[in-house]
Formats: sequence, structure tokens, C-alpha cells
Amino acid sequence: MSSNEISVMHTKRMDVEVEDCGLVYLLDRGDYGAADKSDESPAHSVGLVEVKQRGVVRLHIAPQWGLIPFTVAVADRDPGADLDGYEDIVEISFESPSGEVFMVGWLMDWDEKKAYNLSPLLAGPGTYRLRYHVRGMDEERHSLDDHYLQIWPAPQHDPAVLKSTSEPSGTF
Repeated sequence: MSSNEISVMHTKRMDVEVEDCGLVYLLDRGDYGAADKSDESPAHSVGLVEVKQRGVVRLHIAPQWGLIPFTVAVADRDPGADLDGYEDIVEISFESPSGEVFMVGWLMDWDEKKAYNLSPLLAGPGTYRLRYHVRGMDEERHSLDDHYLQIWPAPQHDPAVLKSTSEPSGTF
């Protein structure tokens, strides 16, 4: 990026309520269920992140339940990984049919009040890259800044592990 180019990034911090299962979801506002065609958008995963179908992403967290602090940055380009600040960092491609996403913890009963709207994705509908930074997976803790998700427009690309220091488990 040259010195006269300005990068846009919207950051939101939230406490996502998780009732069980150690999962937080990133969901597209569009009708993601109608787009569940395996030839169009195959499920794929990389360690801590699973794209279940177009518009549906599962993010693994260490604790099984509780209020989980999350920071999400929606950017217009790759904001760069924080390799020194996190123990595990993975990337995966994600298709957003609507260009609008929200986060919700795994809940036994759907509650719209517990869904967290994120800033509109800056390139609208299309393909994005997700970079998920995590700390404390081996300790099942959840403290401020242990979960950091970055989202920016990017062409479809293979999943990647940028850093992995946690002990492998059956979840991944």
C-alpha cells in the first residue's frame, strides 16, 4: 500500500453469549439455507474455523459456555496478521451472499437480542478472507482479546494455518 492510499477498517468488540458446545457462528444475513449446494460452496475447514456452507462459519472457542469476548475487524484489504500477539492463527475463504454478517454464540433457543450485527462488508456480496486469531485454547479460558477475527475482500484461496502452538484436540 502506498503512502497516499487510505485503508478502511471498522472494529467492533462484543461479548458473545455461548450456552454450550464451545462454538460461535458468523452468519450471513441472506438466505444462506437456500444456497447450500455442495458443488457451489463446499464445506471446508482449517483447525479452528469451519465453513459449513455459503454464509455459515463456525468458530471454535476453548470454553464450552459463558460470555466470550470477541473483537472483529471488517477491512477493505488485508489488515495483516498479529503473529506475536496470538498462539493460533488460521485463514479461510468465505462467501457472503448479502454482504451483511452477524455473530451469535451457540444457543439452545434463538434470540435475536443475542445476535451481534457487524459492519457491512466493504465490497458488498462476494468472497472474503477470514483470519481467526486465538489465545488460550489449551487453558479453556476466555479473557479480553483472546478471540480476534479479521474479514476483508479477497479471491477464493486455500485454507492456511499461519501459526499453531496449541495442543491438537479432537475438535480440530
